[in-house]
Amino acid sequence: MLQKLLLSLCIYAFSLLASGCATVEGPANPDDPFESFNRSIFAFNESVDKYAFKPVAKGYNFILPGFVNKGVTNFFSNIDDIVVFFNQLLQFKIADAAVTSARFVFNSTFGVFGVFDIATSMNLPKKNEDFGQTLAVWGVGSGPYLVMPFLGPLSARDIAGLAVDWTYFDPIFRRQTLRASLATLTIKYIDLRAGLVKASDIIDQTVPDKYAFMRDAWLLRREFLIYDGNPPDTMTEDELFDDEGLFDDEDLLDDAQPEAPAALP
Repeated sequence: MLQKLLLSLCIYAFSLLASGCATVEGPANPDDPFESFNRSIFAFNESVDKYAFKPVAKGYNFILPGFVNKGVTNFFSNIDDIVVFFNQLLQFKIADAAVTSARFVFNSTFGVFGVFDIATSMNLPKKNEDFGQTLAVWGVGSGPYLVMPFLGPLSARDIAGLAVDWTYFDPIFRRQTLRASLATLTIKYIDLRAGLVKASDIIDQTVPDKYAFMRDAWLLRREFLIYDGNPPDTMTEDELFDDEGLFDDEDLLDDAQPEAPAALP
């Protein structure tokens, strides 16, 4: 049943994509070839957030004490470690997988099902891996940048990765009915959105083009995660030293020197 939902979502996305392609005007941004389509879905998501999720998130922050809010965040982070663990194995990051496994064991037991994050204080840091990153490590191209209804920014590769994670690795979807999974996912999203209320308010007040800002930030973060914080330098050594002999010409050097003051009579 979940697989049918994901398939329907993908079909819907690409049908919207096909209709949105014709509305793009001018040269396409190489990082965002379907910008017109993406901006329309972004506007839809913004409206849903403004009138539904953001008010609920503010009420969530107002009602729940801080330690309860943190406990819910820790609980979902602990569940996410299962997804992280399997993707670390698929990427042959055995040492990281061992750390994530230990995190899950300690937080699930001594941390009371992950409500308390005691593993971080034990020098077992949280990692972020998903099947979209695994596909990138395997050499699969990212495909076009897309904004999906409700899900937000994703690449074509990450859409496929999300489907695999939800179908095979994430216990929220593997162990529950579709209705229960959607309810749990809604709570998870509201908890995530509650932690971003202040940041989103700052962006709304200071960023003139929120869509472009969010797109660029998302692309940079995905690259950062895929390369574990060490993305490749986009400028080659030849490009870096392309102007190495710029001042080798004596005439240029002479021109760069200030003229000597005229002799006093």
